[in-house]
Amino acid sequence: MKILLIEDNRILVKNISEYLKLKSFQIETTFDGITGKEKAKNEYFDVIILDINLPGKDWLTLCQELREEWLNTPILFLTSSNTSKDVVKWLNIGADDYLGKPFDFEELIARILSLGRRNISNKITTIQIGDILIDTTKRLVTKNNKAMELSTKEFDLLQYLVQNRCTPIDRQILLEKVWGEFDAYMFSRTVDVHISTLRKKLGEGIIETKKGFGYVIN
Repeated sequence: MKILLIEDNRILVKNISEYLKLKSFQIETTFDGITGKEKAKNEYFDVIILDINLPGKDWLTLCQELREEWLNTPILFLTSSNTSKDVVKWLNIGADDYLGKPFDFEELIARILSLGRRNISNKITTIQIGDILIDTTKRLVTKNNKAMELSTKEFDLLQYLVQNRCTPIDRQILLEKVWGEFDAYMFSRTVDVHISTLRKKLGEGIIETKKGFGYVIN
């Protein structure tokens, strides 16, 4: 799993990062809300860990903006306050869970894994993009109410992009999540070939390339 930690306490960031890496998690860190938002929008993450007190852009604004921009990545708040009034406010603005400071690292791992599982089960199953309707449950794609023929991997690739709509996904992540593997040759060819084929079938403008970040469906 790939985690984004947005926390301004550098000692805590160091400790969390080292522990998560020991547990085989990938982790990216930022120390303020502005760079945290950019990372959250431009890279794929399974879970975002967000501190309640942040410089640059406050946690409330950051969480609201991410949700308004269709980013559905689970968000776990870290806070020294855990009154029921606060918890209700966090959940109402789009938080998925919270953890009070100080906390046990094993509990942090458990919360992350729980949110990761919830993220998989709560993925959108039907979505409309222009004249295209994608049903991820039935594995059916229609354009102007006519069924389209997609290969298994073409559908899997489209489904992953749709389920992470508005988030650019780079080739390596697509290979790991869709193909379940990664090597230099596949990195250079497989994703690009499948994207090209999908574009021909879906029409131009559905799958966009965000230079330096990857492919995205908006």
